[in-house]
Amino acid sequence: MVVTRFAPSPTGYLHIGGLRTALLSYLWARKNKGTFLLRIEDTDFSRNDEAAALAIVEAFKWVGLKHDGAIEYQSSRLAIYQEYVQKLLDAGKAYKCYMSKEELETLREEQTARKERPKYDNRYRDFTGTPPQDAEAVIRIKAPLEGSITVHDGVKGDVVFNVHDILDDFIIARSDGTPTYNFVVAVDDALMGVTDVIRGDDHLSNTPKQIVVYQALGFPLPKFFHVPMIHNHDGKKLSKRDGATDVMAYKTMGYTPEALLNFLVRLGWSHGDQEIFSMDEMLELFDPSDINRSASVYNVEKLDWLNSHYLKNMSNEKLCELLEFHGVMLISHDKREILLDAVKERAKTLAEMAVLTAEILARPAGFDEAVLKKGYKEDSREVLENFAVALKAAEELHLPSDYHHVMERVVADMGIGFGKIGQPLRIALLGKLSGPGLDSVMAIIGVEETLARINTLIQR
Repeated sequence: MVVTRFAPSPTGYLHIGGLRTALLSYLWARKNKGTFLLRIEDTDFSRNDEAAALAIVEAFKWVGLKHDGAIEYQSSRLAIYQEYVQKLLDAGKAYKCYMSKEELETLREEQTARKERPKYDNRYRDFTGTPPQDAEAVIRIKAPLEGSITVHDGVKGDVVFNVHDILDDFIIARSDGTPTYNFVVAVDDALMGVTDVIRGDDHLSNTPKQIVVYQALGFPLPKFFHVPMIHNHDGKKLSKRDGATDVMAYKTMGYTPEALLNFLVRLGWSHGDQEIFSMDEMLELFDPSDINRSASVYNVEKLDWLNSHYLKNMSNEKLCELLEFHGVMLISHDKREILLDAVKERAKTLAEMAVLTAEILARPAGFDEAVLKKGYKEDSREVLENFAVALKAAEELHLPSDYHHVMERVVADMGIGFGKIGQPLRIALLGKLSGPGLDSVMAIIGVEETLARINTLIQR
């Protein structure tokens, strides 16, 4: 059975790259009818943020990635780690190192001066003497002294690390007894039965150390899939400006979970030329072995396009529900169907839909002089007055098409083009020269409000 996990550290918000890793791990487990675990790696007490841990859980709920079982917190598993540290000590595969921070710093300076790679010199590896008085010991694992370690990676192929270049007897437990990252990751993945580790390739350099832990404890190795990073258009690491922000900020910006997950699965993975993927299609088609070896590029225009697609194809009932988060309450509005149909054709995000909705429902607070100069001409008053008369004379005005017929009659009677009535009417209704169809706007606000807005502009 395939078992995957997502294991973030609660030192900040869940960012877009982390969510992509979680999604890929989720898809691979679910496709194989396996298990997807969520583990919070919070053993670094100096950097932990309880709010960050809660934010990770909140983001999971929003996008709908359901993990199996309870959330595992490493901070509650300290006794387990200490047990396995002791096993390595008892087996002679780890040892106590009494080297002080000052001694280690001096060693590194000397190595740097000799143009050597700074690393621990194994001075306590086979130590049998009396420990320095009052020295606090860390626990180091005995790493291989020569040869190489090969990471069999499902994305990158075999990656060979020369032991001399990358390893020393690294610390697996600090002097206060708390375990270190690479040790607990290996122990947890093994004890939790993780079979497939899908993570960013910034973790590739950690993998040889974790393999050392696996081998020292006699654990079978999982399959590794190291996913290339997400870059901006300049080929650099994403910044907040590019989109590397809190996942929940995407909710505030008005993106849907469906669009965001579709966007993320396409960052580094593809299936022919297909761009739109439902969750069922992702589950059917995704295979981590098909992940591209090169970095993917974050493209907000693609995200906007996807989000627009999902909004246009979403039921108005669902849209009404989602818009409440953005302060728009349409549940009891008698023209909500016409309203939502009008704005979702023009909006890329729910936030934009909320703005467009507010612009329709609220009278313009004023009229910009540049807009008036461009769209309100000498004959605009006469056109609007004739249109107002025609509206008052009309008997049945309910649908957008009813209002459109009135506009057509006025245009025909006056012998003018649609632009002659469209521009000043749009200014009157919305205070600007762009927006949803005028016939829809009038059907939404009704005859009386339409006449009131026309009169306000004429008086202006």
